[in-house]
Amino acid sequence: MRSMSILTTFVLALVMAPCAVMAQASTVPAPAPAVAPAVAPATAALAAPAVPRSFHGLELGMSMDEAKKILASDGLFHYRGDVDVSLLPRPNESLIEVAGLSYVKRAFFQFYEDKLFVMIFAMNEKELDHYSVFTSLSSKYGKPNTLSPSESVWEDAATRLSVERPLAVKYIDLAIFNALKAAGAAQSSYEEILRSEFLNSF
Repeated sequence: MRSMSILTTFVLALVMAPCAVMAQASTVPAPAPAVAPAVAPATAALAAPAVPRSFHGLELGMSMDEAKKILASDGLFHYRGDVDVSLLPRPNESLIEVAGLSYVKRAFFQFYEDKLFVMIFAMNEKELDHYSVFTSLSSKYGKPNTLSPSESVWEDAATRLSVERPLAVKYIDLAIFNALKAAGAAQSSYEEILRSEFLNSF
């Protein structure tokens, strides 16, 4: 009986030995591939810059008083004070509309509960063209998320940036915008209302 046990142990050792050798061989590092790993593009995509939330110090989420101070000190805008401020028909909303100088023709800053959530810059097309603005933004922030003849849009979880025709650059805080849009009872979307107000200002 003991000899049988010894024999069984010996047979098992013979069977397991090649497996151990094969397992050890499999741990030898494989030669490095000639081509970079496939995960490199994904890593580059993760490093893409965030969609910008500011222009000339004016930043989405700031208060109206903060925006007024910046407008008053920036030579790009012809800000005249409270005469450029108006209340909108919807509750808790106000608008600053200012004339621009040089590259900006007019600018619109919309606030909800004293937080800036929309900035629209109507550009002077005698000084700038659509292609130049689009190319500059694409070089900084990559290809737009959506592209159409009427607008190019860069968007992340927090911000929407668009270049539109006629030439205008628009920044939107998506948290406030989507909350207002979801709460609205009107059939037309809040985006359509904003576009209508912008076009009616000319």
